Order: sequence, then C-alpha cells, then structure tokens
Amino acid sequence: MTQPLLRPPTTLQPRPKANPTFSSSSISSQVTVKTPQQSRPPSETRQSASPRPSSTPLPSDKINVALIRKVLCPQQTNIANDTWPIDELLPPLSSSNEVDLQLYTIIAIVVQELVYSWYGQITSDEAFVEEVVRILAHCTRAVEGRLRKIDLESLLLDEIPGLVESHILAYRISHGSAWTSDLPNASRAVYHELNPHPAMSPVPDPSYETSITQQMKNEVDYRQLLVQAALAVLLPTEDLENVCLRTLVADVIAESILGKSIGGRVCEGWFVWTSITKLVEQVKALSKPRTTGKEIEVDTRSRLEKFGLLSERGDDMRPANDGRRSTFAEIFWRVLQYGYLTVIGIQFVLVGLFTASSEPRRSSWSKKAASVEAPVAQAIVAPAVTLRPLLDFKIFSLLSTILDLSFRMPWLSGSLALMQHHLVQSPLSLLRVGAVDRILDQYLHHLLVTHLNPSIIPPVLSTIRTTLFPRNALPPPAPDLPGPEQQIEIRRHCAETLCSLIPAILSRAAGLSRQQIVREVEEELDVWGDAYLNKHLAYQILELVIVRVLPELGEKGVKELMEARGVYT
Repeated sequence: MTQPLLRPPTTLQPRPKANPTFSSSSISSQVTVKTPQQSRPPSETRQSASPRPSSTPLPSDKINVALIRKVLCPQQTNIANDTWPIDELLPPLSSSNEVDLQLYTIIAIVVQELVYSWYGQITSDEAFVEEVVRILAHCTRAVEGRLRKIDLESLLLDEIPGLVESHILAYRISHGSAWTSDLPNASRAVYHELNPHPAMSPVPDPSYETSITQQMKNEVDYRQLLVQAALAVLLPTEDLENVCLRTLVADVIAESILGKSIGGRVCEGWFVWTSITKLVEQVKALSKPRTTGKEIEVDTRSRLEKFGLLSERGDDMRPANDGRRSTFAEIFWRVLQYGYLTVIGIQFVLVGLFTASSEPRRSSWSKKAASVEAPVAQAIVAPAVTLRPLLDFKIFSLLSTILDLSFRMPWLSGSLALMQHHLVQSPLSLLRVGAVDRILDQYLHHLLVTHLNPSIIPPVLSTIRTTLFPRNALPPPAPDLPGPEQQIEIRRHCAETLCSLIPAILSRAAGLSRQQIVREVEEELDVWGDAYLNKHLAYQILELVIVRVLPELGEKGVKELMEARGVYT
C-alpha cells in the first residue's frame, strides 16, 4: 500500500504573502504603496484574499531548497517529489519569495553548522529550531515594515559613507605620524582615540594578556546588549517573557551570526581585499558583451596561403607609408569613438533631466511614505528628517577622500568643492539647480530610483551568503587561512584588479606607469589591513542601521524597553 502523504508541520504553519512592504520614499518610488494589514500574533495564520502563487525554483536554487528541507523541514524529507514548496512549509520572512529563499538558506546553514553541533548532542527534539524560525520570521517581517519609515537614500549615501570616511581619515592620521611607527601598538591606540567604540576598548596589547581578554569580553557583552535591545522591541510579548527562549535566540544571533561574521573573518584584511576583487570582477563581467557561442571565425585566405605555398597578401601588398596611414586611421577612429560617446552621454543626461522633471518631487514621496500606517502593532516614533540635497551627501566627499584629491590634486578638489557649493547654495536662484527638489536633485533621485530597487536584494543576499559560507558550509578552520605572504599576494591582486578599471588614457595623462599606480593602490588598500580597526567601522555601521530601523534604541536602554513591554527581569 502506498504511504499517505504527511502534513506540513503545525508549529511552522505558513502564511500567505502580504502586500509588499519593502518600499521607501527614496528608493522604490515606482512601487505603489498599499496600506498593509495589521500584524497578528505569530500563532495565528494571516489570511489573504488572493495569495501569490509559489514561484518555481531555478536549477541553481535546487541545492538551497534541498538544504532548507533537510535542516528546517526534516518531517518532509520522506515526501515523494517534494509535494509542497518552501513558501508553503515555512512562515514568510518578507514579501518576496526570492528574498525568503536566500534568508532561509542562511538560517539553515547557521542552524546546521552552529546550532545542531551542540543542540543535537542534548536532545533530538526539533521544537527549539522551529521556535527560532518562527521568532526570526516575526522579527524580519517587523523589520521590513519599519524599513518603509527610513530614508534609505540618506542612510546608504550619506550616513554610512560618513562613517567610512571617518575610518579612512583616522587610519591615515594614526599611521602618518613618525613616532607611531616606532612604538608597538601606538597606531591602534591613536586610532581608538580618534574613532572610539566601547566594544573595542581597551586596546589589546600583546604584552598584557589582561587587555586582550578584557577587550574580547567587552565585545561579546556589546553584541549581547545590542541583540537583547533589538529583541525587546521586535519580539512578541509572550516570547519576550520566556527567558530561556529569549536567551537562546540572543545567543544564536549574537554569537553564531554576528560573532562568526563581524567578530570573525569578515573584518580580516585579506577577506576585505578578496571581496573587493570579486566585486570588481562581477562589474567587469557585466560590462563585457555576451557571446552566444555561435560566432564562427571566417578564414579569407586562399588554399595556397593556408598551406604556406604563397605569401599572404598583406606582406606583399603593404605600402611603404603604411605606418603613417595606420597612425592617421587610429587617430581618426579614436576621435569618432570619443565623439560618439560624448553624444551618447549628452543624450543620456538630457533624457534623464526631462524625465526627472516630470517625476514627483522627493519631498512629496517623503510625505507620502510618512503618512502610510506602519505594519506593526505598536506605533513607531521616528524623528522628523529634513531632506538634504543629494549633492551634499557624504558619498562625494568619500570618493574625494579615497582618491586623496586634497593631497594629490588640491586644485581639482577645491574646484569641485566650489562647484558643489554654487550648485547647492548659490546666492542666485537660477544657479541653485542642485538644491532639494530642483532639476539636478530630481535627476539624481531618478537615477537612484531606476537602479536601486528591491529586485537587487536577492542577488546581494546570495553574494553575501556565498562569501560568508562558501559551498553552503562554514569556512575552513584557522590553519587553512592565508598566511602573511599569501595576504600580500591577495592585496596585490586586488590592486591590479582595481587598476584594470582605469582607462589607459588616464594613466598616460597622469604620467604614471602601471606599476606605480598598482603600488599606490596597494598603499590605499592598507586602510583595510587591520582587523581590529575594521571592527570599529563594522560595529558602527551595524549600530547605525539598527538605531535607524529601531529608533527606540536611541532613547531607552534594554531594561527600560523590557519594562515598557511589561517584562520585568
């Protein structure tokens, strides 16, 4: 007799997808914002009149789906032909099935490698993993709803670049003094004074074991405090009152996820250089023309020329002044090429300006997003944000700092700063085209809306997953990590990859050889060579993002947040 089909697990009852909630006033202005449904307790099933059909996984995603079924849905491994898709077996993490697939793959890897390694030795009960998945699903949906209240343009292009710029400047000051190179650990101490962070205090000194132990303890306590505060806002009240469950979930997030990523290899210099190399290679691959494989090389030589019985035509018929003609032809085609690119660039800018002028203003989208009701039970108190011109964002000063224009080309740096000032704050209204809601500001906003949209999130999550967990597993242990000589090779390869993006005409105009440019790029990449300094920046970015998503954390501590929810510890 055939075995009857099993039911999906009741503890992880799926919920139909709700209306898309990932949209902001600045990034996804093309997405129609709808009033979301009120959130319900995690034990209830969210009903929808027309649930979105399940998307068929691509062949490249079948391995991820199999891993998710094996780890998070072990009851379904005996079902023939995989009757139910993933989005019908597990609760939704977001409003996108593609995003859910990437997130559940990361969760499955963490559970398999970091949770089952110790939990499986205690008991074979799977209730704890199911509770963790349910809590994470509740938290991710709440975070997605809160993302609509954030000015993502300001966060991604102004606040985070500002932190990166502060990191670069503090590194250059701490490593630029002559006396810091003679004293051990002096550069780290100076950097920590310029760019302090409580998790990285005190500065670890190899000659004092106590300082190393104390710094590691402060880092662990900081991660626990940050996660506990976030859970105090996001968790349902019934789960927040369960001290054991709350502690286990906090340990999984703080140590298994943040500790293994930010506290581990992610902040290592060689890892940063490898990530930059992969990113540049992906950009170069996208810019190359795609071939279909059907191109055929046509040989126009005759049979006598093929078998060497007759010299090729070019050798006998080449005139004496061929070099002069080839030089003239090269200059002629080069002028045509750059002229064509100039015309295309002007056309692109003009079309973009006319299109942006017909689009709604940034301020109108900001007011519209602020008036939409938040998809969480409690009210979200977000501080009033004053829109700033896009030309005034820190991303432009960050590019100038990375290129070190103030030192290499001070005349260019000053000219660009003066132009930026007049475009944004010119006394003449006609020249103030870069102010808020003016034509240039609208044009930049239109470019961001066009190229930065929620469709790029699944590829980004996939890249992060494959970088942190190659082959859907933990990275190799410490002995297999690159040594000092290998790290130097990784840095040099990263510099050469970056230099491959520089056109040869710019190198000749600067009067620098390729080796000189590679050497200077290597010196700039040293900014990311110290893991201790990189952790300062990583924790600052993490803290900034969490405070922007959960503004309550900037006003109250963990104890106050718990007491506001009626939980007393």
